[in-house]
Amino acid sequence: MRLSSDFFHLQKTEHLFFLRTEENSMDSTTQARIKSQLIAEIDEMPPLLQQVAKYISDNPSDFGLDTIRKSADKIGVSPNTLVRMAAYLGFDSFDALREPFRQSLIIAADKGVDPDWIANYRAKDELGREHANALRNEVNIVDRSLHLLTPETLRSIVRNLVGADNVYVTATRSTYSLAFYFQYIGRMAISNMQLVPRHMGNAIEDMAELSKGDVLFAVTFRPYSAETIEAMRFANARGAKVVLMTDSELVAPNIEITDLLRVTTQSTHFFGCYAGAMAVLDCLLSHLVNAGGESATSRISKYENMRQNSGAYWRPTLPKVRK
Repeated sequence: MRLSSDFFHLQKTEHLFFLRTEENSMDSTTQARIKSQLIAEIDEMPPLLQQVAKYISDNPSDFGLDTIRKSADKIGVSPNTLVRMAAYLGFDSFDALREPFRQSLIIAADKGVDPDWIANYRAKDELGREHANALRNEVNIVDRSLHLLTPETLRSIVRNLVGADNVYVTATRSTYSLAFYFQYIGRMAISNMQLVPRHMGNAIEDMAELSKGDVLFAVTFRPYSAETIEAMRFANARGAKVVLMTDSELVAPNIEITDLLRVTTQSTHFFGCYAGAMAVLDCLLSHLVNAGGESATSRISKYENMRQNSGAYWRPTLPKVRK
């Protein structure tokens, strides 16, 4: 049987696609191995290499694209420090270390096109375009944050929180609002959940009784709170478990994390967007209420009755009608 040239062209194309796919898979595996090694060994690295390790872990795409000098400038170290990191990881040169990141680099494109309602705003004027960009960013960070919330991560966190003797929730400054919301709702599902610091105190002072059977739930995003990091180290020293919600796999050295809730917070302004973090917390709260069973349902009902009876909710006064 005679085969056409189109058939051979198709075979060649499929073969090349297979080879490229296999190469990308190998590069992705190498990149994942490098990041795993950086995370596992960061505590033992010299301070400058710790800075490099965190940058590579947080910015793999930039690291794959930038020159050695540009990466060094972004990190705040000398190019020689990047060469030292390459040697530390077993590579002959900086280019050899960067190559897996270059080859497996995937530009994170938005899924599909804007929905009609965002596209309509974008088509109006300059303000409409800016507004559409902000809206698209919010949709993206919620999508990406929820994508990172795997069933395995949820299962472990729920098990540790429900099984803890006490749950301490801590955060500072802008992230304090997230911690407050999580504890305010979560305490109805888990009665032993408390927010620290209380009032204007220090988180560690309010965790004086922290022990091995407890869990610290911490929230911090770049630039990371020194007080929250110290609270996590204090929990490690007491043998308590630490659940951390943050934007990176590497926050600071000398911290042992039991469960990591990683979310995306990039924004179109100078501060982080917390829509993704809030969506993840809402999902976690849903699972905590389910895990609490009838006791959680009963506790929620009691809270609601208490609020109703104490006049916590505003009620309109209906006008009296004369007969």
